[in-house]
Amino acid sequence: MNSIKAYCQFFESINQNTSIEKYKEQFNPNTVFEDPFHKVQGIDAIYNVFQKMYKNLDNPYFKVYEAIQKENVAYIKWEFYFSFKNDTIVQNFTGVSRVKFDDNGKVLEHIDFWDSAENIYEKIPFISQIIKFIKRRIVA
Repeated sequence: MNSIKAYCQFFESINQNTSIEKYKEQFNPNTVFEDPFHKVQGIDAIYNVFQKMYKNLDNPYFKVYEAIQKENVAYIKWEFYFSFKNDTIVQNFTGVSRVKFDDNGKVLEHIDFWDSAENIYEKIPFISQIIKFIKRRIVA
């Protein structure tokens, strides 16, 4: 049976060279993966989401700080580190994932919760100005 500890170790260790076979060890064939940019189902689709991330960002990786599991549901608090392409500044942000395991201990559902506006869009110069303008209007 897969444990949350093993799943966290998987997430901290994955990189662009991690084979799809390693993903198959962790995920149920019908796993749903969702984050602010994607909602996909199946191991191939999940693998492609991460491969795209490795292609679009420099040196992305996760560091897990907390993991709590009760029965077949777990919550993971993590920090994501990355650089935009051709940028030397390392960015990071915190997120939480809700992970549901099937009866065989494989991930059946992985849903990420993090603020894409603050953590990504506000770090892109032109878009940042638009978002800050909108926030000021909402607060006023």
